[in-house]
Amino acid sequence: MTTGACGADLSRCLGGIAAPLTPNSNRAAIFTHALRTPNNGHSRALTLSSSTHNNSKVTAAAGSSTQGLTYKDTGVDIDAGSELVRRIAKMAPGIGGFGGLFPLGDSYLVAGTDGVGTKVMLAFETGIHDTIGIDLVAMSVNDIVTSGAKPLFFLDYFATGHLDVDVAEQVIKGIVEGCKQSDCALLGGETAEMPGLYKEGEYDLSGCAVGIVKKDSVINGKNITAGDVLIGLPSSGVHSNGFSLVRRVLAQSGLSLKDQLPGGNVTVAEALMAPTVIYVKQVLDLVSKGGVKGIAHITGGGFTDNIPRIFPEGLGATIYKDSWDVLPVFKWLQEAGKIEDSEMRRTFNMGIGMVLVVSPDTADRILENRSETNKVYRIGEVTNCNGVSFS
Repeated sequence: MTTGACGADLSRCLGGIAAPLTPNSNRAAIFTHALRTPNNGHSRALTLSSSTHNNSKVTAAAGSSTQGLTYKDTGVDIDAGSELVRRIAKMAPGIGGFGGLFPLGDSYLVAGTDGVGTKVMLAFETGIHDTIGIDLVAMSVNDIVTSGAKPLFFLDYFATGHLDVDVAEQVIKGIVEGCKQSDCALLGGETAEMPGLYKEGEYDLSGCAVGIVKKDSVINGKNITAGDVLIGLPSSGVHSNGFSLVRRVLAQSGLSLKDQLPGGNVTVAEALMAPTVIYVKQVLDLVSKGGVKGIAHITGGGFTDNIPRIFPEGLGATIYKDSWDVLPVFKWLQEAGKIEDSEMRRTFNMGIGMVLVVSPDTADRILENRSETNKVYRIGEVTNCNGVSFS
């Protein structure tokens, strides 16, 4: 048994409210249904061929394009994943949120599960294993806090072909740190040693988090109206989604992981391996002061797919393109991969890892109280048009 971890890159968590089971019930309660691609992408379980590696430098696969990269080029089809989500919804009506809600007295248990996708492949390349566990915890606790839930506990799954105790210890060290940052208990987990399934030195991670929120305090977006304000919380970088595209860009860029990031003051490895921000304490603090109507975790699907998930029918959003600092890592990825703006916004968080929908008065209060250590941005507004536009 190992400590717990929950990660997700491109994984879509389909959360719904499950009816309580009775002694004679033969129905399984659905907490969440997560569909993970190997590179953390919302929606589709895919098998991806990995690039070859050489001395901390990723080498492009033969025949790879040098122009206009897309996520689909790397084997991740978000549209196909969305279609699978729709089909699952027919079998399990009520799902679709970032976390799954289960009624418990006057409260809901809120659960989420995820992985870290192919970001682990860069952990193998760089030898940086002590932060990937933070990513794992972050991807699940950030999902369940969108309901206003306080995380209670976390469980992890660590799988490898041959157990390297020193590496596993470093991974779990990150999981412990992630749980500390989110103020939840590391309840347990599972270590699976499966010779022949993984290459030497490789492992995979997944995990789940469970939290709780009072029924009368659930944040579900139902009260969002046109004119409400979008407040963005900054990310630390790529976080844990889009790494199939990241790795392809790196492969054709000519840079190694040890090289300086263009436009930045860190190496490429340090920029890409920066751990996912855990927003739990900041978000719960803002929620406790009132006025928060909806929350979206910006992971796989970026702005385009994630923000509309919390809106009532008929509403959309306008994003102010220059309203926050876009980190150097995203500028490099776009330039080196010749990636279109729309593809960037649908794949990456672009420097905003969490979006809160609040009333205009609440937005003014939040912005007045921001500081260098607690940055927030007014990044857009709710509109009467479907979808997400940029101005």
